[in-house]
Amino acid sequence: MATAVFFATPSLSLTSTTSKPSSLTLKPSISHSCFPPNNNVQNYRALSLQDLRRRTVIVPLAVAIEKEIPENQPPQTFLRESDEGASNSPSIASSSGSSVRARFERMIRKAQDSVCEAIEAADGDGKFKEDVWSRPGGGGGISRVLQDGGVWEKAGVNVSVVYGVMPPEAYRAAKAAGGSDQKPGPVPFFAAGISSVLHPKNPLAPTLHFNYRYFETDAPKDTPGAPRQWWFGGGTDLTPAYIFEEDVKHFHQVQKNACDKFDASFYPRFKRWCDDYFYIKHRGERRGLGGIFFDDLNDYDQGMLLSFATECANSVVPAYIPIIERRKNMPYTERHKAWQQLRRGRYVEFNLVYDRGTTFGLKTGGRIESILVSLPLTARWEYDHKPDVGSEEWKLLDACINPKEWV
Repeated sequence: MATAVFFATPSLSLTSTTSKPSSLTLKPSISHSCFPPNNNVQNYRALSLQDLRRRTVIVPLAVAIEKEIPENQPPQTFLRESDEGASNSPSIASSSGSSVRARFERMIRKAQDSVCEAIEAADGDGKFKEDVWSRPGGGGGISRVLQDGGVWEKAGVNVSVVYGVMPPEAYRAAKAAGGSDQKPGPVPFFAAGISSVLHPKNPLAPTLHFNYRYFETDAPKDTPGAPRQWWFGGGTDLTPAYIFEEDVKHFHQVQKNACDKFDASFYPRFKRWCDDYFYIKHRGERRGLGGIFFDDLNDYDQGMLLSFATECANSVVPAYIPIIERRKNMPYTERHKAWQQLRRGRYVEFNLVYDRGTTFGLKTGGRIESILVSLPLTARWEYDHKPDVGSEEWKLLDACINPKEWV
């Protein structure tokens, strides 16, 4: 009898049925292919249900977020009403009158406005298209994309507030640190963040990425009374196709200044973390020239970390826009453009293979257009391409292989 093969597609989908994130239902789905290797449908029909159960691989679908609903206008807040006054930290609640969730949401929405305003001013021609979406059980987001502008080929600046329940594999994708605190079973979570990738047209102007997020997990049903966990993550990093040392030094100095306001150990620690995180293992090189990156950060006062994330987000415009103003109108050649496209290929490889934000979004059924907005409009792959030793292209690649201390 032929062996049935299940093509890595789900037979069960995990969905939220009410506004309570811990309320789940398992819904059967039979819309995917399950055939013997020779595609003999008659043999397939001859298999008993017991045979199918024994010979197939069931892969549960890690979707536990409600489907988004388009909105005409952004609401004042995407938070559930019950969250707006609650706080994990009594000192924060008493001093501000609102929760960490509420304060973080206000911060990321203000940062989105300021970054988009600066991008449009520097571009001169392009305007952001805005999509607003919400979910019935709470949460939502604002996606803004400027495409084919005067300076930027594609610029995306998104904010989101998400409630859901994630399976263990999505929890592992969201949280790098494993160990004893890993939750069994579905884990209710809250996540809020701002994420942006800015791809300029001119190959002499660098791409910028930044992301700042706040995450909480509640106790799962099978571990009642377990404490709520929280952490901050994020970073800002620069990905040029060509090195202008004054640009890279300026960028890193702004990151260092932001870090030094809170802890002198932050910049060297988070700079090294950034170099390690954006490593493309199958290429043996980094995606770009780094910046700062941190995740699972909860070993400091919660209010201090909220202020630190705010300072980092507010540093994006002064770190990046002066570089764009210097480079956006510089003349370039087809060779420059071809190298930029090759480096963008590396950008795509990292984002689709290694990036934890992309992985988490895909595993939890996030809004796909927002998840993939980081990808450039165009990229290029050439077989076994190697820049000439000593060339400007080689210098960039060497710096991606051997990270430098810029400040």
